[in-house]
Amino acid sequence: MGQQPLLTTERLILRPFQLSDAGKIQKLAGDVHVANGTVNIPHPYNDGMAGQWIGKHLAGWQSRTSAIYAITLKSNASLMGCVGLHNIEYNNFDSSKAQLGYWLGVPYWGQGYGTEAAKRLTEFGFKRLNLDLIYGQHFSRDPSPGRILQKIGMEHVKTKSNATRINMISEDLEYYEIWAMAEANS
Repeated sequence: MGQQPLLTTERLILRPFQLSDAGKIQKLAGDVHVANGTVNIPHPYNDGMAGQWIGKHLAGWQSRTSAIYAITLKSNASLMGCVGLHNIEYNNFDSSKAQLGYWLGVPYWGQGYGTEAAKRLTEFGFKRLNLDLIYGQHFSRDPSPGRILQKIGMEHVKTKSNATRINMISEDLEYYEIWAMAEANS
């Protein structure tokens, strides 16, 4: 599939992760507030976890099953978080689709970075990866991630009751979608 390209916005550079990012990832993603808002980030975030996580990204890109990016500031290259397309599926009989996921370190919350990164990656998914559908999910107990999904044009489709179990507790998920044609018309 070739090398994963850099993506830019007005304030951000989205780039592939590097092993040198591991310490910063552990610090940012390891914050209990970040981990508590995601299905996949463990807490505590132990030594070595970030390196293993980064190591999976190249294989995901090469196999066309994921496109995971570090969110960095253009002004000083600071790593702020992650945005990615996960579970990419190309099906000859149905539409191609992927799940949008993201997290930001707490110091970067509330400044529009998540929306900016998610919008750019969604555009990339439709235009360069030829996806037909991109979907996103978040815990029902926290509406904040849903605001980002709505700002990038996703529509709320349904609430999935008892959709996942975290620490022995069933959680409801809010499910959103955007289709390539809808994104082109926005």
